[in-house]
Amino acid sequence: MEKDTLTIVDNRTGKTYEVPILYGTYPTYGAAIRASDLRQIKVSAEDFGLVSYDPGFLNTASCKSAIAFIDGEKGILRYRGYPIEQLAEKSMYLET
Repeated sequence: MEKDTLTIVDNRTGKTYEVPILYGTYPTYGAAIRASDLRQIKVSAEDFGLVSYDPGFLNTASCKSAIAFIDGEKGILRYRGYPIEQLAEKSMYLET
């Protein structure tokens, strides 16, 4: 199976970089790259490396979870794949 990557060309240096693409629980909801993978993109050895700028963290994922899924813009909240509304209305047990 071929790995999914993003190819980045740094026009400052002409160098090409391959960055792995990551998928969450629901791949149809988008993909991500690790911001730390951008650090390899440098003009010189002394350069700190490229960083991402995301005011308000609107495009930043803080973690990856196999338990919960949240899409705030669409109003989706799932717990272990079940819509939270279904669990709130129909669950008859207490978790301990």
